[in-house]
Amino acid sequence: MNTMLIVFLKEVRENLRDRRTLGSALLFGPLIGPFIFALMMNTVITRELNKADQPLRIPVIGAQYAPNLIDALKQEGLIPRPPVANPEAAVRDQDADVVLRIPSDFDKSWRKGEASQVEMIYDSSQRETGGSIDRLRHMLETYSRRQGAMRLVARGLSPTMMAPVSVDDRDQSTPQSRAGQLFSILPYFFVLAVFMGGMYLAIDLTAGERERQSLEPLFANPVPRWKVLLGKLGAICVFSLASLTISVVGFGVCGRIIPAEKLGMTLNLGPAFALQVVLIMLPLVILLASLQTLVAAFAKSYREAQTYLSLLMMVPALPSVLLSVLPIKVAPWMFTVPLLGQQVGITQLLRGGELTSMQISTCVTCGLVVAVLATLVTAAVYRSERLAISA
Repeated sequence: MNTMLIVFLKEVRENLRDRRTLGSALLFGPLIGPFIFALMMNTVITRELNKADQPLRIPVIGAQYAPNLIDALKQEGLIPRPPVANPEAAVRDQDADVVLRIPSDFDKSWRKGEASQVEMIYDSSQRETGGSIDRLRHMLETYSRRQGAMRLVARGLSPTMMAPVSVDDRDQSTPQSRAGQLFSILPYFFVLAVFMGGMYLAIDLTAGERERQSLEPLFANPVPRWKVLLGKLGAICVFSLASLTISVVGFGVCGRIIPAEKLGMTLNLGPAFALQVVLIMLPLVILLASLQTLVAAFAKSYREAQTYLSLLMMVPALPSVLLSVLPIKVAPWMFTVPLLGQQVGITQLLRGGELTSMQISTCVTCGLVVAVLATLVTAAVYRSERLAISA
């Protein structure tokens, strides 16, 4: 026990003096996620709200053929811009979000009581144009329904004949569940904070010492190697846990400055959320520390270990990608799978749900079992004489 404690304190003290490790574990790793997330969400929300509040300025071709329609759209907030010669090119080149084109026979069809067609020219692949397209479509649909009702009244018919089925929307979502859908990327940032918090320390304590030829004299001491390994893993876990804690606190601060309420959402990242996140993430701290040490043990240099661990970093992203693409219903077995259980649990918390004691215990227990297995495999590699050979 004294050996493990000595190795643990030695590694922690030495790496606290290393600015690169401190910057990665306690600054860059845990804070880059909240910074990027807050900047991105504030920019997107502010831009969309500003566009929604401002008048809709779009080019209109053939406005002279439907003056009543243009007047009605102006009352809804449309400001017609001069027509463009090539609307398709203007949309592709992002000179206009959407172009409204009114054909020359619009008034003839209107006088006959027939459907008069207009064209909305846009590029749906341009993500930032969605708000303008939806606003214009809503304006046109509102005008169409109003004029259709007036035609029926003029013929002595009830406007309700246009809608034989009335649909009453009853959305069961809550402000927090809608926020959970929008901010579902958060679990990956937490896993990334754990990974970045321990990565450089794991590289330095294995491949780095091997490259500096300091691993051979360490293993030459009459001390079981598994005790040396546990001391190193303890140091890595401390830095990873510190990185996770800073990241959770950082996102809690970001949750207060992101104007989610303007979108009808509630983002609750308070102390209760933070404590549950840290609890279910604890097994991943040990598991990732063991995996990082295991992968770094196969590298003979610091740079080679960086390459290997950069590839390993893609593994934690798999659950986030799967859950964002596949409409998977939450099932109890998911909490038994490391990474997936944490992803599902944190997403459930973001949506305003609660984790039961069974779900938390399953997630933590199964994660610890896998972490112990990974540690045993790493210990077996540490017993190899090849690990002590620097060249």
